[in-house]
Amino acid sequence: MPASLPEKIRVIEISEPGEAEKLRPAQRNCPTPGADEVLIRVLAAGVNRPDIMQRKGMYPPPPGASDIPGLEVAGEIVALGERVENWTIGDQVCALVSGGGYAEYCVAHAGHCLPLPQGLSPVQAAGLPETFFTVWSNVFDRGALKRGEVFLVHGGSSGIGTTAIQLAKAFGATVLTTAGTEEKCAFCRDLGADLAVNYKTEDFVEAVKNFTKGRGVDVILDMVAGDYVNKNLSCLAPEGRLVLIAVQKGPKTDINVLPIMLKRLTFTGSTLRAREPEFKQAIAENLHKHVWPLLEKGTVTPIINKTFLLEEAAAAHAWLERGEHMGKIILTV
Repeated sequence: MPASLPEKIRVIEISEPGEAEKLRPAQRNCPTPGADEVLIRVLAAGVNRPDIMQRKGMYPPPPGASDIPGLEVAGEIVALGERVENWTIGDQVCALVSGGGYAEYCVAHAGHCLPLPQGLSPVQAAGLPETFFTVWSNVFDRGALKRGEVFLVHGGSSGIGTTAIQLAKAFGATVLTTAGTEEKCAFCRDLGADLAVNYKTEDFVEAVKNFTKGRGVDVILDMVAGDYVNKNLSCLAPEGRLVLIAVQKGPKTDINVLPIMLKRLTFTGSTLRAREPEFKQAIAENLHKHVWPLLEKGTVTPIINKTFLLEEAAAAHAWLERGEHMGKIILTV
């Protein structure tokens, strides 16, 4: 470890499970990278709903991960593990991490780092890893979305939603989405959505069927679950794929399996945080090959809604929980 690194660093801890005020500034020892890791001086860190779930005691970090919240960072590499060969000290990167992002310094697996796309700031880049890894893995790998197909994502104005709309459109899909206000629907259409349905005033199932002339959609990315499951199954075309990545309306519901059988549907889902390093590294490699050129051309861009100082993490969580944001929320260090 370079002698210039501090012994103690500022972090945000979860004092105990609970509401946003349970996040508190603290000091910890500066982390040391393992053999396959790098140490990043954090300039910005993304705020995501899994951080809120962890704060409430509903989503503990996987074994070996930091208990400090934060799943994505951007900054400068300041130290290398002994087996790291593809990065050098001083490289500007963004990284997907399993925890520890709400801090001045954070360790990351070297294979889960990506260079800052040319033309993007650290604040913008900090909004990339969690959503772009998630969308690529679930929409294009698991959901197998293809050019010319019809795609539906719920919560189109969220971090995941804004990413999914842009990437699906960039790769040639027709994009449908839902959102909770007319303002959010207009925002989604500006991002490229061909149809944006206000789920509070319209029946999205009927809207989807009308738009597709009764055929339905090929792939759905859902973060809602609960009573949305059967509605999603109704929206799918034959051979359609439903991919579930969160359960905002709860993990349990009664399912009518007949549409699955009659339309030969695939109902799947995934989580990312606890997956093996090799799995995440493969996603990083695909993003670098297929998506980073789009970011550098400006075809796709991270949508940043609001920034907060690291010490204002509680306010950032409260803002995210209000549900009024459109795009990503970022902590600056």
